[in-house]
Amino acid sequence: MMAQPLAYLKESPSQTAGPYVHIGCTPNYSGIEGVYAEDLGARMVDAETQGERIRIVGRVFDGVGTALKDALVEIWQADAQGLYPGPSETRGTADPHFSGFGRSPGDMTTGEFVFETIKPGKVPFKDGRPQAPHVTVWIVARGINLGLHTRMYFGDEEAANAADPVLARIEHRARVQTLIAPRTQEGDVPTYRFDIHLQGENETIFFDI
Repeated sequence: MMAQPLAYLKESPSQTAGPYVHIGCTPNYSGIEGVYAEDLGARMVDAETQGERIRIVGRVFDGVGTALKDALVEIWQADAQGLYPGPSETRGTADPHFSGFGRSPGDMTTGEFVFETIKPGKVPFKDGRPQAPHVTVWIVARGINLGLHTRMYFGDEEAANAADPVLARIEHRARVQTLIAPRTQEGDVPTYRFDIHLQGENETIFFDI
């Protein structure tokens, strides 16, 4: 009996997000209205969400220090009690009035992204040690083949940051500051400014996950 040829599936080449990522992910922001009531991830809190209301703002910079105008940033985080929304959370029931997920396109003029959210609680590391309050950040833009993952920690959590098991694993200690967002007061709520540098002297630490 003759062996039959096998049709192996080959891996598709990776592609950048292209100039149309906003149209697909944030159509209302792009001027395409009527498809969805609002863009996915545009609203993280409502009037009954528990926790301290905060604002996260920043820009994504390229290697020469120019702010990108077409970046798209997503965040995931725990609620004020350190619980994640979703069925995989086994430690308790997360705040039903908090989505835990946000998506923000860079402003077409300034490149600034904005999230209206709450300050997250501590969550355990895989060995049970508490992690400092943090937000997981994902960045995609034209020229980025694979989305980049990083974390944002809070500048007013010095003691928790010093004991954080993830931050403790960073070999080049001077670069830890690229993950720390200082707290300011810009308007009516506390604001944490988190600028992301893709390359260069101030390159943000990215995680291979």
